[in-house]
Amino acid sequence: MPMITDTLKDTAARLAQESVPEYKFIPRPACLLPGIAGIGKLMNEAKAMLFPGFFSHADGNSMERLYSLLDEQIGRALCCFGQQSPAGKTAQEPALAFIQQLPEIKRLLATDIKAVYDCDPAATSYSEVLFCYPAIQAMMHYRIAHELLLMDIPVLPRIITELAHSATGIDIHPGAKIGEYFSIDHGTGVVIGETCVIGNHVRLYQGVTLGAKGFTLDNDGLPVNVPRHPIIEDNVIIYSNSTILGRITIGHDSIIGGNIWQVYSVPPHSRVIQRKATSAFTDGLGI
Repeated sequence: MPMITDTLKDTAARLAQESVPEYKFIPRPACLLPGIAGIGKLMNEAKAMLFPGFFSHADGNSMERLYSLLDEQIGRALCCFGQQSPAGKTAQEPALAFIQQLPEIKRLLATDIKAVYDCDPAATSYSEVLFCYPAIQAMMHYRIAHELLLMDIPVLPRIITELAHSATGIDIHPGAKIGEYFSIDHGTGVVIGETCVIGNHVRLYQGVTLGAKGFTLDNDGLPVNVPRHPIIEDNVIIYSNSTILGRITIGHDSIIGGNIWQVYSVPPHSRVIQRKATSAFTDGLGI
């Protein structure tokens, strides 16, 4: 037993060493980090306020609980990432400002629900879309996270969208700008980068990537955060497994077919498709 105890103590001491060169990139937090469990509770309360009865039942104290959770988690984020002192109370103002944006968030999500329903003949009701479809789960997290990002709240927006990413397979950076009536069909494997700008009535299918073609580097060889993801104008459809890279523009009312690799802008009303393969397949009913 003494040998085990000595080994444990020695390993703990080695982990605590600050002289290891690689460790210097990961500083020890000065205060409590935002908590994953707390953020999960925050999202549950937000969903209850936005759509009562679908995820949990809002009651007379739901708004107060949501405000309290926002105050706590925003305060931790601001404290840990150097924007206020540990004793500061500046989280109250952004928490209240976010609460005031909930009606607009709900309005935008209602347009997303309608867009998904209108584009999917398998959907039986708006309620089914809201309750079951992973795209709407991802968009609830994104629209909440995006609003927090606009308020310059660090880290918290990214955690919120990554929770949705883990649950749905849809990866939307909170910094992306997404218009009204946005829909994703199926959704698994969709990636939307930080500086994407997406217009109204845009539809994506599974496996679509809106990514960066390359990075601008500073004098130290580190990537610079500049616009590097696509602009998708209004009324665009992008079919499954297509990859759109770089700061290019897909003009309005365009269709990008499946499995396309697109690195150049296309004008409005474009149709980008693969050449058809030659085949002599029957109707397949003899299987």
